[in-house]
Amino acid sequence: MTDVAPRVTVRVSESIVTEAPATLVAIALGSCVAIVLHDPATRIGGMAHVLLPSQSMGRIAAPGRYAQTAVPALIERMIARGARVPSIVARLVGGASMFMTLTPPGTIQMGERNVLAAREALHRHGIRLVGEAVGGDFGRTAEFDLDSGVVTISSYLRGIQRL
Repeated sequence: MTDVAPRVTVRVSESIVTEAPATLVAIALGSCVAIVLHDPATRIGGMAHVLLPSQSMGRIAAPGRYAQTAVPALIERMIARGARVPSIVARLVGGASMFMTLTPPGTIQMGERNVLAAREALHRHGIRLVGEAVGGDFGRTAEFDLDSGVVTISSYLRGIQRL
């Protein structure tokens, strides 16, 4: 009998912090962005499935819902488990422009706004961005293996990519 690491789905507006062995999964990322943080030294990590760039765009008080609140919430919970900020690295997945034909030309798409807000929040908190699979016009699923730190991105149209 072999032990299987827990596989945890991070739903829209959720943020989950845990430690290896585990896999965090965000399914069907369209304009949403998965913000993935990892401390390789402690193998503690977290993922937020961000729907909107900032709290000013919604009324629900869920830290994982907004890029500007997801990053500090993940960091705080990771530190509480033993992670150290200088060791934490980030990856971003998603932020597609799924409905470009429905918006006026020149309009910044929600996916792009989410990516920009996530990058800004990471920068503000001194977290180094080491990889991203963002943009485009197609959805993705992100699987984050806390043991290896690898994020596997799969897309029906684009196949598999690893960060």
